[in-house]
Amino acid sequence: MRTVIARIFDYSLDGIIAGEDTAFFDFCRDLPDDLALEERTRAFYEGADVHIMGRKHYQDAAQYFPGADDHPYADAMNAARKVVFSHTISTADWTNTSVASGDLGTEIEKLKLDGDGYIVAHGGVGFWRSLIRLDLIDEYRISLFPYLAGQGTRLFDPPPPSPQLEPVSATTFGNGVTELTFRRLR
Repeated sequence: MRTVIARIFDYSLDGIIAGEDTAFFDFCRDLPDDLALEERTRAFYEGADVHIMGRKHYQDAAQYFPGADDHPYADAMNAARKVVFSHTISTADWTNTSVASGDLGTEIEKLKLDGDGYIVAHGGVGFWRSLIRLDLIDEYRISLFPYLAGQGTRLFDPPPPSPQLEPVSATTFGNGVTELTFRRLR
């Protein structure tokens, strides 16, 4: 059975997701690239069986990645099998993308039963919150930035029930980003 891994990026120490037009977002974009972090993320994306996302994130990514020749993850994302969850769109133009419009829990269960690898859940925030609320995430992979944002969108708002997590790894990169991985104990 596949596992669902939430890939949470641009996350501050005080639990804020970087939003466009904020100082934290600018900080995230201005941080120097780290080759080891890029290689690790690219390999993670390439190894996934399926990439899932909500409509808003899909629309942004589908507009950006097909023409992003210089982005380190563009080839992986363009080639990958992708599923967008939406009740408002019925077709997807991005290569290898299908639309799921049924019950989120049922659709995720079908994807999990369809293989033995892993599924990357990209977001956006509303999509991640739906997955969290339904306890569909098996593992959290969080890119923690060395920043205290103070205000902004919190991922765990409202707070979820208190599922126990097991720390799997913590890797700090040369640019100060720490990738934390936690597994949901079931």
